[in-house]
Amino acid sequence: MSDRHHTADHDAHAAPSATGIKKITTILVLVGLPILVIGSLVAYYKAQNGGQMAASMSEEAVARRIQKVGILQLGESKREPKTGEEVYNAQCTTCHAAGLVGAPKFGDAAAWAPRIGTGYSALLNSALKGKGNMAAQGGGAFADFEVGRAVAYMANAAGAKFEAPAAPEAAATAPEAAASVAK
Repeated sequence: MSDRHHTADHDAHAAPSATGIKKITTILVLVGLPILVIGSLVAYYKAQNGGQMAASMSEEAVARRIQKVGILQLGESKREPKTGEEVYNAQCTTCHAAGLVGAPKFGDAAAWAPRIGTGYSALLNSALKGKGNMAAQGGGAFADFEVGRAVAYMANAAGAKFEAPAAPEAAATAPEAAASVAK
Protein backbone atom coordinates (compact mmCIF):
# COMPACT_ATOMS: atom_id res chain seq x y z
CA MET A 1 0.00 0.00 0.00
CA SER A 2 1.49 3.09 -1.06
CA ASP A 3 0.52 6.66 -0.29
CA ARG A 4 1.40 8.07 -3.60
CA HIS A 5 -0.33 11.17 -4.72
CA HIS A 6 -1.63 11.26 -8.13
CA THR A 7 -1.04 14.39 -10.14
CA ALA A 8 -4.71 14.64 -10.94
CA ASP A 9 -5.54 14.77 -7.21
CA HIS A 10 -2.87 17.35 -6.68
CA ASP A 11 -4.22 19.64 -9.40
CA ALA A 12 -7.60 19.57 -7.76
CA HIS A 13 -6.10 21.03 -4.60
CA ALA A 14 -4.38 23.87 -6.50
CA ALA A 15 -7.60 25.36 -7.86
CA PRO A 16 -9.09 28.33 -6.00
CA SER A 17 -11.36 27.18 -3.29
CA ALA A 18 -14.32 28.82 -1.63
CA THR A 19 -12.18 29.76 1.39
CA GLY A 20 -9.68 31.69 -0.80
CA ILE A 21 -12.47 33.75 -2.34
CA LYS A 22 -13.84 34.35 1.14
CA LYS A 23 -10.45 35.69 2.31
CA ILE A 24 -10.18 38.09 -0.63
CA THR A 25 -13.72 39.36 -0.07
CA THR A 26 -13.03 39.87 3.66
CA ILE A 27 -9.87 41.87 2.94
CA LEU A 28 -11.67 44.09 0.42
CA VAL A 29 -14.50 44.74 2.90
CA LEU A 30 -12.09 45.51 5.76
CA VAL A 31 -10.18 48.02 3.63
CA GLY A 32 -13.10 49.45 1.67
CA LEU A 33 -15.61 49.88 4.48
CA PRO A 34 -13.51 52.34 6.54
CA ILE A 35 -12.77 54.35 3.39
CA LEU A 36 -16.49 54.59 2.66
CA VAL A 37 -17.32 55.57 6.25
CA ILE A 38 -14.60 58.26 6.41
CA GLY A 39 -15.61 59.61 3.00
CA SER A 40 -19.25 59.82 4.09
CA LEU A 41 -18.32 61.64 7.32
CA VAL A 42 -16.16 64.16 5.45
CA ALA A 43 -18.96 64.83 2.95
CA TYR A 44 -21.46 65.26 5.80
CA TYR A 45 -19.12 67.63 7.69
CA LYS A 46 -18.51 69.74 4.60
CA ALA A 47 -22.24 70.00 3.95
CA GLN A 48 -23.00 71.03 7.55
CA ASN A 49 -20.07 73.39 8.13
CA GLY A 50 -19.49 74.83 4.69
CA GLY A 51 -20.49 78.36 5.77
CA GLN A 52 -18.58 78.20 9.03
CA MET A 53 -15.43 76.98 7.29
CA ALA A 54 -15.46 79.94 4.89
CA ALA A 55 -16.04 82.40 7.75
CA SER A 56 -13.18 80.96 9.80
CA MET A 57 -10.81 81.44 6.87
CA SER A 58 -11.52 85.16 6.43
CA GLU A 59 -8.60 87.54 6.84
CA GLU A 60 -9.95 88.96 10.11
CA ALA A 61 -10.49 85.50 11.63
CA VAL A 62 -6.99 84.40 10.68
CA ALA A 63 -5.50 87.64 12.03
CA ARG A 64 -7.31 87.13 15.37
CA ARG A 65 -5.97 83.59 15.66
CA ILE A 66 -2.35 84.54 14.97
CA GLN A 67 -2.24 87.85 16.81
CA LYS A 68 0.63 88.58 19.18
CA VAL A 69 0.16 87.52 22.75
CA GLY A 70 2.23 90.37 24.14
CA ILE A 71 4.35 93.24 22.99
CA LEU A 72 7.88 93.86 24.18
CA GLN A 73 8.95 97.47 24.15
CA LEU A 74 12.61 98.21 24.66
CA GLY A 75 13.60 101.53 26.04
CA GLU A 76 13.28 103.63 29.11
CA SER A 77 11.18 102.39 31.98
CA LYS A 78 8.19 104.51 32.86
CA ARG A 79 8.26 103.63 36.57
CA GLU A 80 9.31 106.01 39.29
CA PRO A 81 12.97 105.66 40.29
CA LYS A 82 13.49 103.81 43.58
CA THR A 83 15.16 105.34 46.61
CA GLY A 84 18.22 103.80 48.21
CA GLU A 85 16.11 102.39 51.03
CA GLU A 86 13.64 100.79 48.58
CA VAL A 87 16.44 99.15 46.60
CA TYR A 88 18.13 98.00 49.83
CA ASN A 89 14.87 96.42 51.08
CA ALA A 90 14.20 94.73 47.75
CA GLN A 91 17.70 93.56 46.78
CA CYS A 92 20.33 93.97 49.50
CA THR A 93 18.62 93.15 52.79
CA THR A 94 18.94 89.37 52.43
CA CYS A 95 22.70 89.41 52.91
CA HIS A 96 23.43 92.79 54.51
CA ALA A 97 20.79 92.58 57.28
CA ALA A 98 22.21 89.31 58.63
CA GLY A 99 25.81 89.66 57.48
CA LEU A 100 25.66 86.52 55.35
CA VAL A 101 28.71 85.25 53.43
CA GLY A 102 30.95 88.08 54.58
CA ALA A 103 28.61 90.97 53.75
CA PRO A 104 28.97 93.90 56.14
CA LYS A 105 25.85 94.26 58.28
CA PHE A 106 23.66 97.27 57.72
CA GLY A 107 24.66 100.05 60.14
CA ASP A 108 27.84 98.27 61.39
CA ALA A 109 30.34 101.16 61.32
CA ALA A 110 33.34 98.93 62.10
CA ALA A 111 32.61 96.57 59.20
CA TRP A 112 31.87 99.41 56.77
CA ALA A 113 34.80 101.72 57.75
CA PRO A 114 37.45 100.10 55.49
CA ARG A 115 34.99 99.99 52.60
CA ILE A 116 33.90 103.60 53.09
CA GLY A 117 37.59 104.52 53.09
CA THR A 118 37.92 103.32 49.49
CA GLY A 119 35.32 105.89 48.42
CA TYR A 120 31.89 105.88 46.86
CA SER A 121 33.14 105.07 43.34
CA ALA A 122 34.92 101.90 44.50
CA LEU A 123 31.85 100.78 46.49
CA LEU A 124 29.57 101.43 43.51
CA ASN A 125 31.93 99.56 41.18
CA SER A 126 31.95 96.56 43.54
CA ALA A 127 28.16 96.60 43.74
CA LEU A 128 27.64 96.87 39.99
CA LYS A 129 30.30 94.32 38.95
CA GLY A 130 30.21 92.07 42.00
CA LYS A 131 32.94 91.30 44.50
CA GLY A 132 33.71 88.20 46.54
CA ASN A 133 30.45 86.37 47.24
CA MET A 134 28.27 89.27 46.08
CA ALA A 135 26.84 88.86 42.61
CA ALA A 136 26.90 91.76 40.18
CA GLN A 137 23.90 94.04 40.71
CA GLY A 138 24.34 96.04 37.51
CA GLY A 139 21.98 95.20 34.66
CA GLY A 140 19.45 93.60 36.98
CA ALA A 141 16.06 94.73 38.22
CA PHE A 142 17.34 98.18 39.13
CA ALA A 143 19.12 100.86 37.13
CA ASP A 144 22.76 101.57 37.97
CA PHE A 145 21.93 104.89 39.63
CA GLU A 146 19.35 103.12 41.82
CA VAL A 147 22.01 100.61 42.91
CA GLY A 148 24.20 103.64 43.61
CA ARG A 149 21.46 105.05 45.83
CA ALA A 150 21.37 101.77 47.78
CA VAL A 151 25.17 101.86 48.18
CA ALA A 152 24.97 105.44 49.52
CA TYR A 153 22.08 104.48 51.82
CA MET A 154 23.98 101.54 53.36
CA ALA A 155 27.28 103.41 53.66
CA ASN A 156 25.60 106.48 55.16
CA ALA A 157 23.89 104.29 57.76
CA ALA A 158 27.40 103.22 58.85
CA GLY A 159 28.75 106.77 59.09
CA ALA A 160 29.62 107.85 55.53
CA LYS A 161 28.47 111.15 54.08
CA PHE A 162 27.89 110.09 50.46
CA GLU A 163 25.35 111.92 48.34
CA ALA A 164 22.80 109.66 46.65
CA PRO A 165 22.95 109.96 42.85
CA ALA A 166 20.12 111.74 41.09
CA ALA A 167 18.01 110.13 38.38
CA PRO A 168 19.49 110.65 34.89
CA GLU A 169 16.42 112.60 33.70
CA ALA A 170 16.64 114.95 36.68
CA ALA A 171 20.37 115.42 36.16
CA ALA A 172 19.87 116.15 32.44
CA THR A 173 17.01 118.61 32.97
CA ALA A 174 18.63 120.42 35.93
CA PRO A 175 21.15 122.39 33.76
CA GLU A 176 18.35 123.30 31.33
CA ALA A 177 16.16 124.48 34.20
CA ALA A 178 19.03 126.52 35.65
CA ALA A 179 19.72 128.10 32.24
CA SER A 180 16.08 129.05 31.79
CA VAL A 181 15.98 130.64 35.30
CA ALA A 182 19.16 132.65 34.55
CA LYS A 183 17.58 134.28 31.49
